[in-house]
Amino acid sequence: AHSKVESSTITFSAVISACENGGEWEKALQLFSLMTHVMLELDTITFNAVISACEKGGQCQKALQLFSAMAQQSKVELDTISFNSAISACQKSGEWERALCFSRTMVHSRVVSD
Repeated sequence: AHSKVESSTITFSAVISACENGGEWEKALQLFSLMTHVMLELDTITFNAVISACEKGGQCQKALQLFSAMAQQSKVELDTISFNSAISACQKSGEWERALCFSRTMVHSRVVSD
């Protein structure tokens, strides 16, 4: 049963990534919501894909809300992709101070920047 849940998470994450690459942030968000509704395990890859989809779709505040939700998950780890997407969302919405704060948090968290 565990591998079934794991493969479902992987499948959803792959589809959310495809939505991100296709500029379909709304569909990515719907799939993410469906995952939470059916209580599938959310992982770093899933969060990163939906955050990036929102950021690329110009939904910067939604991307930042998802980043905050991700940070509150005990089983999910923030990584370089997470921070870069949040920083990019800040940049696009003109929130340079918040972007700087994320950069500092990234350094203090010892997340390797690229």
